[in-house]
Amino acid sequence: MEIKDIVKKVKQIEIRTRKKTEASLMGQYHSAFKGQGMTFSEVRPYQFGDEIRRIDWNKTARFREPFVKVMEEERELTMMILVDISASMDYGTKNQLKREYVAEIAASLGFSAAGNNDKVGLILFADKVYKVIPPQKGRKHILSIISNILTADYVPAVSKIDKAMEYMMGIFKRKSLVFLFSDFEDTYDSKMLRVASKKHQLLGMRIYDEKDNEIPDVGYALLYDAETGKEVWANTSSARWRYTFAEAQKQKVRALEEDFAASSASFMNMSTGADYSKMLYNYFQKK
Repeated sequence: MEIKDIVKKVKQIEIRTRKKTEASLMGQYHSAFKGQGMTFSEVRPYQFGDEIRRIDWNKTARFREPFVKVMEEERELTMMILVDISASMDYGTKNQLKREYVAEIAASLGFSAAGNNDKVGLILFADKVYKVIPPQKGRKHILSIISNILTADYVPAVSKIDKAMEYMMGIFKRKSLVFLFSDFEDTYDSKMLRVASKKHQLLGMRIYDEKDNEIPDVGYALLYDAETGKEVWANTSSARWRYTFAEAQKQKVRALEEDFAASSASFMNMSTGADYSKMLYNYFQKK
């Protein structure tokens, strides 16, 4: 895309996602993610119903009447967005490319975080980590993240989720909200999910095109793997072949759901063009 097209696309995504975010997601986001703890705010006179353990005994003794410490939530959090930029993510047959769908969801998450004064960072990965944008606050930073997801070079390589997770945990020590975007077409070490979810709050999002799950009857077709370059002829007219392919994809999704559940992490299976705001709203509510 040319620069003017990129700017236009980013602006369109901003307009669409900010409407959705402000209408429903921001409040749920704030309620779901409570921050890292409590910090001192002020001291005020005791009121009926206040907890005794909040009494400021020094000020109470000085003024000969009870005072309590008022605590407030330490709100600031860090959100990390991990995006698979292997070639299979630069694909779409109906509504939009996977990368465009990811950019929209990431924008919605980013604006929710920005509205709560949280920091947002980005890691782009495939067979290795290709780019890291450190966590920062603000609208301009979120727009930069959207632009980077849209304009990244999606590489013909097998994605290695393990390496991306290991890198993130090595760099970001503080507990973070981690949103992992991939089509999960490649294998990964499930142990890494368990390690990551113990340290961070993890949501894996499988982004798929409808043709990833079911291939239509188009006769003999040359199928091409965008990541490995492997080509294979298939008789898509065969009902048995199509059924076997579809069942294999269903089993893959079931295995993903089981791996994430066993790791105490969350998982979503999201088709391009689907209303992601409803799914995120429900996720925030459950949290």
